[in-house]
Amino acid sequence: MSRPRKFRKVCQMPDNSRFGPLDAPEGINDYVNMTVDEYETIRLIDLEGFNQEECAQQMNVARTTVQGIYVNARRKLAESLVEGKGLLIDGGEYTLCEEADDVCGPGCRRRRRGQGGNHRRGR
Repeated sequence: MSRPRKFRKVCQMPDNSRFGPLDAPEGINDYVNMTVDEYETIRLIDLEGFNQEECAQQMNVARTTVQGIYVNARRKLAESLVEGKGLLIDGGEYTLCEEADDVCGPGCRRRRRGQGGNHRRGR
């Protein structure tokens, strides 16, 4: 019997969840789906400058888990850019920071919009 999947801690939902080429025809249906936890690893490692160990601590998972999430996220970004596909950020297995916390860690960008402490399981 496999171990249940651990929810990954995410500071906030992305401000924008749909991206795509500006010259795409109307009604583009060719999207790459990135999960919220994949987005969070890209944000923490590539934008905030965390190493994988720091990212793992922030997200409350093992470093090897972060490594796998990060590899998948980078592949999806590359597919979107190179093949001209739209990018949708949605789903995954994550929990948002608790509202009671002042900050959940040094890379936290959470906005206080009443989103704290919710478990999400995506498609």
